[in-house]
Amino acid sequence: MHYQTIENVLRQEYDINFLIKAEIVIPQNDVQAIDDALKQIHVGGITVFKVKGRGKSIGPSIHASKGTEIFTPEFNDKYILQVVVPDEKENDVIKIVRTNSKMGKIFISPIKRAIDIGSGQENEQAI
Repeated sequence: MHYQTIENVLRQEYDINFLIKAEIVIPQNDVQAIDDALKQIHVGGITVFKVKGRGKSIGPSIHASKGTEIFTPEFNDKYILQVVVPDEKENDVIKIVRTNSKMGKIFISPIKRAIDIGSGQENEQAI
């Protein structure tokens, strides 16, 4: 017996497209390489945040007090990239990130609705 997801049924029967948000957390600055690759698949926009955080691995130690003490910071610099794309580009985005960054996490969330404030266009036309 073959089961279809609700999204696939809606897409096939009613020509409905869905959007997803990929939130990418990377510890090193691979932002430019990822951005350049996303442009190649016609991703229109990307939001980048430089944040502090910690993951499972311990960050690098630094020398403090004129090099006599070693300090391991609790939180390290990280970058968060957010991109909203049609769900059919989800696997392309994941592949691009994994190709251009060797560490980090990718979180995928569904987007219920996207609206361009200026034009009023919605969903895929808004991005």
